[in-house]
Amino acid sequence: MQKGLLKTIVSKQQSEKETLLNLPYVERAKAEQGKKWVSSDLIKVVLGPRRAGKSVFSLMLLKDQDFAYFNFDDPALVGEKLDLYELMDELRSLYGNTKYVLFDEIQNLPHWELFANRLHRQGYNVVLTGSNANLLSMELATHLTGRHFPIEILPFDFNEFLRAKNFVVDSESASLPQKRGELFKLMEEYLASGGFPEVVLKNQRPLGYLDVLFDAVLFKDVVKRHKVRFSEQIDQLGSYLINNVSGRYSTRRLANILKFKSDVTLERYLSYLIEAYILFSLSSYSVKAGERLKSPKKIYVVDNGFVSAKAIQHSPDKGKLMENLVFTELVKRGAKPNRDLFYYKTRNDREVDFVVKKGTEVTELMQVCYDLTGSDVEQREVKALLEASDELKVKKMTVLTWDEKREIKKDGSVIQLKPLWEWLLEKAQD
Repeated sequence: MQKGLLKTIVSKQQSEKETLLNLPYVERAKAEQGKKWVSSDLIKVVLGPRRAGKSVFSLMLLKDQDFAYFNFDDPALVGEKLDLYELMDELRSLYGNTKYVLFDEIQNLPHWELFANRLHRQGYNVVLTGSNANLLSMELATHLTGRHFPIEILPFDFNEFLRAKNFVVDSESASLPQKRGELFKLMEEYLASGGFPEVVLKNQRPLGYLDVLFDAVLFKDVVKRHKVRFSEQIDQLGSYLINNVSGRYSTRRLANILKFKSDVTLERYLSYLIEAYILFSLSSYSVKAGERLKSPKKIYVVDNGFVSAKAIQHSPDKGKLMENLVFTELVKRGAKPNRDLFYYKTRNDREVDFVVKKGTEVTELMQVCYDLTGSDVEQREVKALLEASDELKVKKMTVLTWDEKREIKKDGSVIQLKPLWEWLLEKAQD
C-alpha cells in the first residue's frame, strides 16, 4: 500500500471518529460494565452484529481518553496489503504517543490476534470490535487466554429503545390511560421493527434498511469470508429460517426442503449464519449431552426487524415475534444459548419455551403467549409448565403475555402471568 494512501485513510477516519463522538448518544445497558474495565490492561473485545452500535459504544467508552482509531472495514482497504508497522507509525504521527487504541471490525485483518497480542505486550490499552462470534471466540480462547474481556453489544433492548424515543415510564405511570396507550404503541413498534439503532433513531422502515443490511452481512461475513460457492443457497437458508422463527428444525428435514445435496453442507452454512450474528440455534434441555445433540433445535433471529424485513407473508405472527423478542432479551441479559438457556419437551411431549439455568441449577421455566383467550390455550400452557416443573424440580414458573397480569394456583404450585412490557422494564428497576 502506498504511504500516501494510508495517511489519507487514517486522516479521513479521524474525521469520522470526531463526527461519531459528537452525535447524540443513547446510553447502552453495558456502558457501566465497560467503564469499569476501560482502564484495565486486559484487551477489551466488543462483539455483536453489524450496525448494532459496537463502534459508537466503544468510542463512547474511550471518550474521556486520548485514543487512536482505525477501522479495518474501510472500503479503501479492499485489495490493499496493509503494513501494520506503517499503520502504527501513521497513527502515532496523527494521535501522538497515546497508549489507547480502538480497532474496528478487527476480523478483517488476517492474524489479527498476533497483532493485538504484540500491542498488548508493548503496553497499549487495546479495544477491538468484531462482527464474527465464533471466529473471534475461538481465536480469543486460543491466543488471548486470560488477557481479554468480552462485551456483547446487540441491537437496543426495550429500555434502550424507550430512551432513544425519549419516553420515560415506570409501573406507576404505566397505569395512567394516556401513558399506557403511548407505551403500547411503542411496544407494538418495537415488536415489529426491532432495535437496530438506525431503524429506531432515524425511523427507517425495517423492510428497506434491514433487507440491505442482511444482504451486506451475508456477502461480507459469510460468502466472502468463507468463500461460499452457492451463495443463493445460503440466502435461501437464512430467509427460510427467519420466516420460521421460533420453530423447530432438524438438519435432515431442512436439507430435504431446501434441496441441499448434503446435511453436512447445510450444517456448515447454518454455522456461518450463527457466526455472523444473524441467527441463534437453541437446543432442548436434557441432563444427557447426547440427547441434547440428537433433539431438534429451535431457531431464533438476532432482531425482530429482520423477521419483518424478510417476511414472505404480509405480517409475521405476533406470538412468534413475541417469543423471539423474549429470547433475544434473555441473551441481552447474559444468558448463553445452550449453556444457560434451552427449550424443553416433557415426557408427554409438551413444550416449554424457555428453561433458564444458573450454573448447574435450573432456576425458571418460561412460556410466551400473546393471547391466553380460550381455556384450551391456557390449559395447554399451564399443563406444560406443571409437567416440566415436576420433572425438573423447578418452582419458579412464568407466562409472559401481551397484557395480562395474575396468578394461577394449581396443585400447590404458583404460575405468574406477567405482561411483556413489565418484564422488559424489570431490569431497569432492579
